[in-house]
Amino acid sequence: MHKVALNFEDGVTRFVQTLPGETVADAAYRSGLNIPMDCRDGACGTCKCHCESGSYEMDGYIDDALSEHEAEQQFVLTCCMIPQADCVVSVPASSEVCVRSQQADVHAEITNINRLSDSTLSFTVAGDQVRAMHFLPGQYVNIQVPGSDQTRAYSFSSMVKQADESVSFLIRVVPNGLMSTHMAEQAQVGDKLTLRGPFGSFYLRDIKRPVLMLAGGTGLAPFLAMLDKIQDDGTEYPIHLIYGVTHEVDLVELKKLEAFAETIEAFTFIACVASPESEWPHKGYVTNHIEAGHVNDGNVDIYLCGPPPMVEAVSQFMEDQNLKPNSFYYEKFAASQ
Repeated sequence: MHKVALNFEDGVTRFVQTLPGETVADAAYRSGLNIPMDCRDGACGTCKCHCESGSYEMDGYIDDALSEHEAEQQFVLTCCMIPQADCVVSVPASSEVCVRSQQADVHAEITNINRLSDSTLSFTVAGDQVRAMHFLPGQYVNIQVPGSDQTRAYSFSSMVKQADESVSFLIRVVPNGLMSTHMAEQAQVGDKLTLRGPFGSFYLRDIKRPVLMLAGGTGLAPFLAMLDKIQDDGTEYPIHLIYGVTHEVDLVELKKLEAFAETIEAFTFIACVASPESEWPHKGYVTNHIEAGHVNDGNVDIYLCGPPPMVEAVSQFMEDQNLKPNSFYYEKFAASQ
């Protein structure tokens, strides 16, 4: 049995005792703490933390969840981490988010489906239970695929709109994808959906310095929710978003971003397209458009949401540039198989 100190980002420390062969995530759960996670088997990377001290064993995870470089730096997946001595683990979430609570199903009705491009659609759900949902901008829910026992994870792309008790999602249309095919070809306004959550440690923290947002594809979704919140609360600090896609046809919600730029004085954005055949004025990857002013000599909070290759590319860029931001929060996603 070993003692593990869980240091949360709000300065709170909780101690848990692991049983022989027990993972940190399971020990925390027994103690009433829910370290953010989605898979429990080393596949999603959601429960990634940093081990500040102590020894442990960890195997059975995939590279997309934890890279070799991250493992060398003592980043850990708590769903696979088995302590071999007392340990200190930093959890990139607040203690309040990690207090275990019973997740209840939320039943909602589809009120709008909008095919934004060949690769992307948005949909909106509403209802009394939606109005009562409490989530942080950037978090996600698991939505049950109608007619199956499968679920798919989607980030909120808006905060709850009190006028009609609705909330929106932005999803990629995956060829033969279970949920995206249903939404693109079968779903109708008025259909019912079941949501469970919220989940995730990728969410907007209190803004205390400039913010740089990096979005890849439908990784734009959580940033739309964050901007919704910033629009309501206001901020004195500059917020810059770099939104990258592979092909020009994949660019969506630009009018929404333009509207945010008009109503949030501190907000600016740029959209870039990676394809060299594109005639879009801003070409290349998001890293090609990060300027010195955006990182403010490291006094910046960076938020990144995109596919695994993008996350790895940005991490490598930061290492090459010797860029050490005040905070770096990221979420990487891949289509469900």
